[in-house]
Amino acid sequence: MPARFPVALLSREYPPEVYGGAGVHVEYLARELAAHVDLTVHCFGAARSADLVPPVRAYTGWNALADGSPHAEALTTMSIDLAMAGAAGDAALVHSHTWYAQLGGHLAKLLYGIPHVATVHSLEPLRPWKAEQLGGGYALSSFCERTGLEGADAIIAVSHEMRRDVLAAYPSIAPDRVHVIHNGIDTEEYRPDLATDVLERHGIDPQRPSVVFVGRVTRQKGLAHLLAAAPAIDPMAQIVLCVGAPDTVEIAREITALVDDVRVRRGSLVLIEGMLPKVDLIQILSHATVFVCPSIYEPLGIVNLEAMACETAVVATRTGGIPEVVDDEETGLLIPFEIGDPLTREPADPRAFAAAVAERVNALISDPDRARRMGIAGRARAADQFSWASLAEETVVLYRSLLQAEVV
Repeated sequence: MPARFPVALLSREYPPEVYGGAGVHVEYLARELAAHVDLTVHCFGAARSADLVPPVRAYTGWNALADGSPHAEALTTMSIDLAMAGAAGDAALVHSHTWYAQLGGHLAKLLYGIPHVATVHSLEPLRPWKAEQLGGGYALSSFCERTGLEGADAIIAVSHEMRRDVLAAYPSIAPDRVHVIHNGIDTEEYRPDLATDVLERHGIDPQRPSVVFVGRVTRQKGLAHLLAAAPAIDPMAQIVLCVGAPDTVEIAREITALVDDVRVRRGSLVLIEGMLPKVDLIQILSHATVFVCPSIYEPLGIVNLEAMACETAVVATRTGGIPEVVDDEETGLLIPFEIGDPLTREPADPRAFAAAVAERVNALISDPDRARRMGIAGRARAADQFSWASLAEETVVLYRSLLQAEVV
C-alpha cells in the first residue's frame, strides 16, 4: 500500500462555518490527517479559499427544496449528500461525520466500491427532541443515519459510552465494526489567557468568581437546568452564558423567560449570544472559576476539554462520554444523573438535578484553591490523553486496515 492515499472527508461543518463540537472535531482532525493522507474536505456552505490545506470543496443544497418548511433542512441535506458523493470519485476511502454527511458516505461507497468510515458524534434515536426542530425531517435524518451506519465498513464512536449507544440503537451492526477514538484538544491553542480585555468588553468582572456555560440553545445541552439551578448558586458569582443559535422559536422563548427570571431573582448574569471567536472564548474560559456542562445527552463533550486545557475546573453531568473526560474529584465534579423519560432523556427528578448542579458549583466557588488545583490537573489530563496528533494516527491505522482488507 502506498505511504499516502486519497481520502474524502465529508462533513456539514468546516471553518469558518462551525457551530458545534462535530465541526470542531473535523477542523482539527483534518489538519492532522493531512500529514498522513491526501485529504480533501467536502462540506456544506459557501465556497472556501482555493489555497487551503487540506483542499476544501463546499456545496449548497438545491434551491427548489428550501421552501421554509420544517423538513426543508433534511431534504436540502440529502441533495448535498448526492453532490458530495458524486465528487468523491478520486478517493480510496470516504469518511463521513454526523447524519448530515453519512448518506453521502454510503452513496460514495456504493458508487466507487470504496470503504466508508462513519464517525458518530450523536445518534438520532437518542435525540427525539429534534422532531421539534425538523418536523417530518427527523424521520429523514434518522433514515440517513441508519442507512449510513448500517452500511459502513467501520464506525468511529467518540467515547466508549457512544459505542454502547450505537450497538443498542442499531443491533444489526456487528460490534467489531465499531471503534472508539476520542475527540481531542489542541493544548497549544487552548491555553490560559491572563488578559482581561475580552471580559471587560462583555461586562464580566475579572475580580469576581464566574460560572461559565458554552453551548447551543438546545434541549441536549441542559441550559434550562442550569438556569433552574442559578438562584441557588452563590450570588457573588457571575453566571456567564455563551450561547449559539436556538434550535426553535419555542426553546428560544423558553430560555429567554428563564434568563429574565434569573436576572430578577439573583442578577449577575451575563448573556453572550452568537458564536464567539476562539480567542475570546479562551479568555473567558481561562478566567472562569468553574465551567459547567449540564448536558442531558453528551457523547463526549469537547467543550469540557477546551475548558480543561484553559486550566478551568469542570462541573458536568455524569452521562454519555463525559466521565471519560472529566475525572471526578480530580479535574472537576460530576453531577449524578438518572434519566426519567427515555424518549426525552430529561432527568427523573429535575429539581434534584438542578440542586446537584448548584451544590457542586458552590463547592468550587467556596474553595478557589481546590478549583485551581482541579484546573491544573485538567490541563495535564487534556495534554496527556487527548492529543489530536495521536488520535489522527489511530484514525489512519483504521483506514489502512480497511484498505488492506480490500486488497486481500
